[in-house]
Amino acid sequence: MRILITGGAGQLGRALARRLASSHEVLALGKRDLDVTRPEAGGKVVRLRPDIVIHCAAWTDVDGCARDPEGAYLVNGLGTRNVVLGCQQAGCPMVYISTNEVFDGRSTRPYYEYDTPNPVNPYGRSKLAGEQVVQTMLERFYIVRTAWLFGCDRENFVTKILTRARTARRLDVVVDEVGSPTYVEDLAAAVAKLIETGVYGIYHFVNSGQASRFELALKALELCGRRDVQVRPIRLAEYRRASTPPPYSVLANLAGRAIGIELRPWEEALAEYLRQLCPG
Repeated sequence: MRILITGGAGQLGRALARRLASSHEVLALGKRDLDVTRPEAGGKVVRLRPDIVIHCAAWTDVDGCARDPEGAYLVNGLGTRNVVLGCQQAGCPMVYISTNEVFDGRSTRPYYEYDTPNPVNPYGRSKLAGEQVVQTMLERFYIVRTAWLFGCDRENFVTKILTRARTARRLDVVVDEVGSPTYVEDLAAAVAKLIETGVYGIYHFVNSGQASRFELALKALELCGRRDVQVRPIRLAEYRRASTPPPYSVLANLAGRAIGIELRPWEEALAEYLRQLCPG
């Protein structure tokens, strides 16, 4: 297949390009090559004649989105619409990468693909707008929701914890925000399998299991041999930030499991990731 990846310079875009290049023709375009907020973005998609578009381009800075909701909608909503218009004219399907933050976090069990979204912050609302554009304007699409990504091409929660641990003997980490830590390489592998199936719909691709931010920090420090660092649990209310995250946003991979696509436990994925960051 001829695969166009938007946001090709980002963490997931790069992982997908590496994963897919051996068996497909991959066009991974960064913002300089394809600015999805520009109306002409759709025309460029058409000219590139893709068999499928994997739409990774997004504004994922949740606090930035909270400070500039209109900017969030411009990128994540209207930007998605521009790319969808290109898919319409090219006659190709899309993979839209979405987020756990389309849910409000009030559930007492993991969210299934068919649960009703109800985002509580501008980032989640803008990503839901993108989902709605895809669902209403395309007949063939995959919506892939994921969460709490960590990988080697970008700073993330894990790397921030390890960086802080170099200079601080005590870290305060939120204990009442619970989600699905996900290794970007595992997500890329799952998406690569999905596009071969032709089974369109909504999917939740996250590493299995769940963790609080506190538990994820503890495990990362343990795996890097930093048991000397004290980690103090704090509440979300004590941690000031521009955005309000959903307190419980664990995703259940029901649809993917039904077609044989599952991701390993997050602890195993984290250990593999940290072997690269903390050798020895």
